[in-house]
Amino acid sequence: MTETDFIPKPYSKSINNGSFTWSSPSNIALVKYWGKKKDQIPENPSISFTLDNCKTTTKLSFSKKDNQNEFSFDVFLDDEKKDDFKSKIETFFKRIEAYLPFLKDYHFKIETSNTFPHSSGIASSASGMSALALCLMSVEKELSEAISDTLFIQKASFLARLGSGSACRSLEGDLVVWGNHAEIDGSSDLYGVKYPFEVHQNFKNYNDTILLVDKGEKQVSSTVGHNLMYGHPFAAQRFDQAAENLSNIKSILKTGDLDAFIALVESEALTLHAMMMTSMPYFILMKPNTMEIINKIWAFREATNSKVCFTLDAGANVHVLYPENETEEVQGFIKTELAIYCQKGEYINDKVGFGAKLIVSE
Repeated sequence: MTETDFIPKPYSKSINNGSFTWSSPSNIALVKYWGKKKDQIPENPSISFTLDNCKTTTKLSFSKKDNQNEFSFDVFLDDEKKDDFKSKIETFFKRIEAYLPFLKDYHFKIETSNTFPHSSGIASSASGMSALALCLMSVEKELSEAISDTLFIQKASFLARLGSGSACRSLEGDLVVWGNHAEIDGSSDLYGVKYPFEVHQNFKNYNDTILLVDKGEKQVSSTVGHNLMYGHPFAAQRFDQAAENLSNIKSILKTGDLDAFIALVESEALTLHAMMMTSMPYFILMKPNTMEIINKIWAFREATNSKVCFTLDAGANVHVLYPENETEEVQGFIKTELAIYCQKGEYINDKVGFGAKLIVSE
């Protein structure tokens, strides 16, 4: 599909008002996306676990208005009006207006909340933008008879990508691929697709405990970080490496090879941060406690033959990944040996989930 396939034909129905509520989860990439082209197109393909408990719930209420010359909306987080969020939403609306031409026809009330603390350091852009995109698609589905379930998900992912790149991986689960890859059927730079191949039982109900090492604002925004890949001396090699790792993870997921999974996932996490440390300007997002946690995980794995491992996003927090059959053992290790490295001892136990859900439509 191309971008023009998402431009709708004239709507066949009309609606004056209503509301939709969707919940959508965050995700954590196993093969990382870092570096993008124009219009949020990734420089390399990626694959992620969709989470279950870390999610955003968004209620979108809408009512027809007379003035159709501008966007009209209010944004609320946990029932508190957030005018400082409006510039980001307006930028998003401008990007997607060609694909949702009804946006200036309505006044929108956007009410959102996260299951994780807003200041927790967990990126809420993926869950937040995907939930909003799903609400908007529900409005369009009311206006058009031509939207199949498949198109609904594809277009919602396409729209979410224009708000936050990784948001396109938050609609389905439990594994989602974003970015064109010759070996992944149906993969696209325009939207995420559910991983289409066999997945071994070892990776079912996988655990992800998020250790909140640093709950402050990001030192460097994702947009700035991605832009630093332009002219990066190792960018081309990194993009090739990511594509190769996506090829390699296919056999890992099929055979259930946990040792190979650990090696690939941890290498991807450290490579992401290596790219940040070798950009110009360069920066380090890991904190001393991030390194303490990594070393503790390595020591625990060596001592117990556990299959626990870590991955990182573009920040200091650590995602501790481990199979279901090690839940009790690893969570005990986290509680006794790793929690002390988290701010206020805080961490969040999560699992791989199955994507977004429509809560209610009115």
